[in-house]
Amino acid sequence: MYTLDGYRSTHAELRQMIDDLRSILTKDQLRIRPNAKTAFELLCDLGEKVRRHLAEEDRGLYPSLLIHEDPKVKSIAWGFISGERPLRKTFDDYHKHWLKNCDYTFNEDFLTETHEVFDMVGQRLDREERVLFPKLVEIGMFQETRI
Repeated sequence: MYTLDGYRSTHAELRQMIDDLRSILTKDQLRIRPNAKTAFELLCDLGEKVRRHLAEEDRGLYPSLLIHEDPKVKSIAWGFISGERPLRKTFDDYHKHWLKNCDYTFNEDFLTETHEVFDMVGQRLDREERVLFPKLVEIGMFQETRI
């Protein structure tokens, strides 16, 4: 999928997943056990999708950026690589704390932390779209094909 449109499509899918989750992650909705189970499954799906997205960038984008002759391109790549670590750790900690035991007991702390994770993912996607994608087009790694 190593195309700019492919990455944009993944971003749109991740944003849609977060929007869908935000709509069901309310105290009233989570009191209904099937909703809580669905939320749990969707959160796990989101975590897996984010991990795959980051891994795909690690394999498909950063190696060629790290050997690019322009130091600015290398610096951007290193910035995104180092920015992944906190996001991955946050997801891993979040999963261990809230999702691992499948108890579907979602309290105020859970909701707060979940929205923080959503915000973190959103900020990462925004930064990729604002900084990384234009640079990839500029250096000729991808064509701007979006209509």
